[in-house]
Amino acid sequence: MEFRHLVSFIAIAEELHFGRAAARLHLTQPSLSAHLQKLEKSLGVRLVARTSHEVKLTAAGREFEAQARLIIAQVDKAAQIAKATADGRSGTLNVGYNMPASRHVLPSALARMSAAHSEVVVSLWEKRTGPQLDDLADGGLDIALVYGHHRTAEFRSRLVLRNIPLVAVVGEGHSWAGRPGVPFAELADQSCVLFTREQCPAMYDSIFGAASDSKISLNVVQLADDPGATAHMVSVKSLVGFASLPRASSGGLLAMGTSTVAVKLFDPIPTIDLYAVWRAEETNPAVFSFLDCIGHGEQSSRIENRLVAI
Repeated sequence: MEFRHLVSFIAIAEELHFGRAAARLHLTQPSLSAHLQKLEKSLGVRLVARTSHEVKLTAAGREFEAQARLIIAQVDKAAQIAKATADGRSGTLNVGYNMPASRHVLPSALARMSAAHSEVVVSLWEKRTGPQLDDLADGGLDIALVYGHHRTAEFRSRLVLRNIPLVAVVGEGHSWAGRPGVPFAELADQSCVLFTREQCPAMYDSIFGAASDSKISLNVVQLADDPGATAHMVSVKSLVGFASLPRASSGGLLAMGTSTVAVKLFDPIPTIDLYAVWRAEETNPAVFSFLDCIGHGEQSSRIENRLVAI
């Protein structure tokens, strides 16, 4: 059974006249008749009863007409979806993000995406940088909004937010809790809780880079894989953890049963940049549609200014 034979049959069913049906399809009448004969042969039933005075559908033909219309409609729909997907107006998209992206990138990007490409289904996954990049490489994510510029042949990236400040995180009973800010060098006298570098290389390197600039060594006594674990540890022990300013100022460090305080660091202020990252060999047009909806560093100064308010 061929699709063109279905189209010919529908034209015959609608016109009930071989001459008009053939003209409508820009076919000769013999060609149209051949299409019908091949269709009837493939089905093993007679669909059209034709005399010198009349053309009408058989009982089998009337039933088959309804099913043939469904098939043609589904093929038309599939063609529309394929074209929309090729144009980046339809399809699915899995986007990874972190707290700064959640607050300063996604609201406007999703609004623009919804307005321009409403048929694209966007799924969001909050993860740290390392897990995001692993999922991007494995195909679980299409776009990663992560810290740091990842210069590899596997990925392409674009700067989105620049100079996001990092702050210290302590429990309410810590000696720093009432201070507006602390010179980074004072971390030399503190015990710290930190994550492994694989979780977030850019943030890890920024913290240790600031320590090097301050000519101190950090005393890391415990490890925590996520901000919630950090909040639990600093709330019960005299430890110092680290977080981005957007996470700290949004209450993103609050875990059940914990009380934490964000304290700004200076001399120097450790900072990180946020990038959008995608696969170098990406073929999903929706990825590039979403990238077009992401701003370029427009929120950076606003984030930096919030440091004064902590």
